[in-house]
Amino acid sequence: MTALATSQASHAGDDQEASEAPRADCIADSAGGLTFDVTDPSEPGTEEVAHLLLRLRDADADSAEDVVRLPLTPSGDGRLRAALPSSVELAEGRWNAYAQVAGGEPRRLMPGVNDLRSLVDRAPSGSRGHVAVRIPYATKQGNLSVRSWRRAPHAETGELEITGTAMTVQGRVYGTALTDAAYVEAVRRDEPERVLRVDITAEGPAFSFALRYGPLADSGAGPWDLWLLPAGESGPRVRLARLLDDVPDKKAIFTYPVVPCATEEHGTLEAGPYYTLDNDLSVRVRETTR
Repeated sequence: MTALATSQASHAGDDQEASEAPRADCIADSAGGLTFDVTDPSEPGTEEVAHLLLRLRDADADSAEDVVRLPLTPSGDGRLRAALPSSVELAEGRWNAYAQVAGGEPRRLMPGVNDLRSLVDRAPSGSRGHVAVRIPYATKQGNLSVRSWRRAPHAETGELEITGTAMTVQGRVYGTALTDAAYVEAVRRDEPERVLRVDITAEGPAFSFALRYGPLADSGAGPWDLWLLPAGESGPRVRLARLLDDVPDKKAIFTYPVVPCATEEHGTLEAGPYYTLDNDLSVRVRETTR
């Protein structure tokens, strides 16, 4: 995906239809910061204090932790500018964007041009112990929202290769080190006691592993979630995900072939990888659709 896109993957569940609302152009930086340039939301001839509000969707309306207020100041081109530095934490989720003038009612912002070039092939150092990702996008209703992730540590998936009834996954870990005890777990979502351990090959922070679908299909239809254990059983469990690019919703965009898997108990099923609504990597085993 390239950037400078005025519309991206949409998501249902927003609060209102877009109308004659202020617009905001967004520029992303490689550290996880965002700059918003907003058409002046104040009344002509007034000098009011303005803020850009980010409100976590579906959060408690009375929770101060679920609202971020950023001052809007003149940028010199007739617009107002707000900066969201990477040092300001945003919880994982979808944050709706508003402009508010002098304590009045917040007005939903519409998206302008999103310059997301710095997010393409992004490779953070991981020295902070976490990875922060913020991607502005247009909702189904045409409003501006920001998709946010904060992973500490983070296991980024790269290329997926499907060969026969197995897939090979390339990845890189951030915020922690891979040890000789590192491995991957495939965990059946509706039966978390069912776990398949998979060995990895590691070189520095980079890793790869091959996952055969057959052992997953032997348990019948159902999704399996993938976790990296960088230090084996003695360390954290890190969800495998693909976050370091400019695509806020990968489920419908990153698609992979499914392959048939013959089982003794369940007959022939089909299996293949997919990204969840949170851009986490999983494997779906299901009844054949052909």
